[in-house]
Amino acid sequence: MTKPKHHVFVCGSFRANGTPQGVCSKGGSMQLMQYLEEELADKGLVDVSVSSTGCLKVCDRGPALVVYPENWWFGHIDSEEAIDAVIGSIESGTPAADYVIA
Repeated sequence: MTKPKHHVFVCGSFRANGTPQGVCSKGGSMQLMQYLEEELADKGLVDVSVSSTGCLKVCDRGPALVVYPENWWFGHIDSEEAIDAVIGSIESGTPAADYVIA
């Protein structure tokens, strides 16, 4: 496997003790992760890896995800439109301002 140019971490809401906080997962983060992977593949963005994580601890802004190496934190990623904006960020090199967690 070639090292990816970008890595997207999608919050799965789980904490170290195994109990889900629930904000991101209840907001559909894992279903949207599947959409994210499909759209990246459809666009030919094979240099982007996607992984689920434990709780990112930004529950008040969830569902959340992080794009590395840019260190862009995005919140309120609760729709296909929001995922499309994140993908657009990766393509353009500019974070989608409507979803950035400052």
